Amino acid sequence: MSQLTTLLFDVDGTLAETEEIHRQSFNKAFKQAGLDWNWSVDCYRELLAVTGGKERIRHYIDTYVLDFEPPENLSDYIAALHAGKTEHYTRTVSEGKIPLRRGVRRLLDEARQAGLRLGIATTTTPANVSVLLEKSLAADSPGWFEVIAAGSVVAAKKPAPDIYLYAMQQMGVRPEQCLAFEDSENGLIAARQAGLKTLVTVSQYTQHHDFSSAEIVVDQLGDAEHPCQLIQGSLNGSAYVDIPLLQSLWNRPVV
Repeated sequence: MSQLTTLLFDVDGTLAETEEIHRQSFNKAFKQAGLDWNWSVDCYRELLAVTGGKERIRHYIDTYVLDFEPPENLSDYIAALHAGKTEHYTRTVSEGKIPLRRGVRRLLDEARQAGLRLGIATTTTPANVSVLLEKSLAADSPGWFEVIAAGSVVAAKKPAPDIYLYAMQQMGVRPEQCLAFEDSENGLIAARQAGLKTLVTVSQYTQHHDFSSAEIVVDQLGDAEHPCQLIQGSLNGSAYVDIPLLQSLWNRPVV
């Protein structure tokens, strides 16, 4: 008989509100490259519909700067821009300026104490994941996760389910043993297509997304002093997201 054994986490917007730092880092990379591109908050909100940093840059070129004369090898040019953006992002995060979202550290601690296995499934680069975990969670926290599936380890990014399928394959677990944590519509689609029940914590850039297929949607994981606000679903009497609530979500019939 199956039981809940594994929690799989997205990173950006889920573990921490990182998207604004990503936006600023893109703009710094553009300026450094001599480009006059500037992604406003509204522009970036639209661009987030495209998953992956390099893919986002290419989409921007194809859609918003039609007069841009691309170099002969556009893929290499985009990769260089993205590498510059990653340098700016990791430098900012390494200064410890990005706190985890409320309740994340508590829930991870509770999950480890309960013997639940942890994994990460994200489209951001491995360097971004490592520096965030080490500086915002704990120096040894990357080791808390049995697999950190990140970046281009799979060809198709969210909303394709590939990154979740890869993480589960690496951990040797089945969808019916897992719960996923997401903050975006694309992430939710990816998790659901991988057969995963999913909890959503809406983030700064995703409050308008369609989360109708999630088991539950809350504003944050919360804690005893700061209860989470229910947006969709049922908390089953809990004031915040804890292990008993996760067990109850896992036990609900698949919609």
